Amino acid sequence: MTSSASFDTSESLLADIADLIDRLPTLKERQFIKQALTTIVRLSESEIDRLDWKILSASLTDMERGFQLFHDYRHVRKVTIFGSARLSKESPEYQMAVDFGRCISELGFMVMTGGGGGIMQAGHEGAGRDNSFGLNIQLPFEQQANPYIEGDRKLIHFKYFFTRKLFLLKESDAVALFPGGFGTQDEAFECMTLSQTGKFGPVPVVLIDRPGGDYWRSWSEYVDKHLIQTGLVSPEDPSLYTITDNLDVACNAITDFYQVYHSSRYVGGQLVIRLKSDLSEAKIEQLNANFSDILVKGRIQKSQALPQEAQDETLELPRLVLNFNQRDLGRLYQMIAAINHIGTPSPEDAAHPERK
Repeated sequence: MTSSASFDTSESLLADIADLIDRLPTLKERQFIKQALTTIVRLSESEIDRLDWKILSASLTDMERGFQLFHDYRHVRKVTIFGSARLSKESPEYQMAVDFGRCISELGFMVMTGGGGGIMQAGHEGAGRDNSFGLNIQLPFEQQANPYIEGDRKLIHFKYFFTRKLFLLKESDAVALFPGGFGTQDEAFECMTLSQTGKFGPVPVVLIDRPGGDYWRSWSEYVDKHLIQTGLVSPEDPSLYTITDNLDVACNAITDFYQVYHSSRYVGGQLVIRLKSDLSEAKIEQLNANFSDILVKGRIQKSQALPQEAQDETLELPRLVLNFNQRDLGRLYQMIAAINHIGTPSPEDAAHPERK
């Protein structure tokens, strides 16, 4: 009897949700709203614990804060800075991060960090409060927001590390990693893993050392000896990142990435690459000659927006469409570099790589 009553209740709730959606035809993403609400109703029928509901509820609250904050800044590219919270203001790494934050903000990008001290504070110091986001974590000790972002409306306190990291990567158009401990190493390898598997990006990833430092060079030597030479990762995977101790090289790696390339997405299994300016047929042939190895079939072709992109804000941008094998991500990054090299950005686009 109880089971039957529970079933009737959930069926009634689902009917109410369907009726609600039908009465709100102006909702742009009504399909996904209905799907989310339906999932919660289905969970209400399940025997999950109170703790599970608390995790679900707090996660949704974390994401609500993030979605609402970043929506107003969706047309400005952002750079996430990772690095040690323990480095003092006197360290050369701290000063390098200050200079990088200043440089990238002067180029029009905004800066995101975890909101704490050390390298995170340095990034905000360089970028300035107006150009900074702080994505802090609620802890019973240590992680307080640094004075350059404390009290700003662009500071969010997340309950969970996983929702915090979701936004640090989801909202970033580039990642800069400075020296750090286990946390920084985790973030470096996660960026590589997500890039290598196509779950993140493509975006430029820059590993920045103090002038004359060898922190990331030593890291790269480990990757080469124990991962590349043993066949555990692809020889092309180092194309996913740039290692430098030079501020100009670091900033150029980010701005150059968006000279002609704009963004990409999958539509019906095909990779659609949006461009800021069109490529000639001769240059498309050049791409096909050099990158046919990453295609499962067909050719790289020019295209306008596909029917499935009818509501996309990039509707007017020219596109390349290809059946990418979704495996050789290092080679895909090499192709993006080639597109930026052979393409000709308009003067406006060349001057404003930070605009989406």
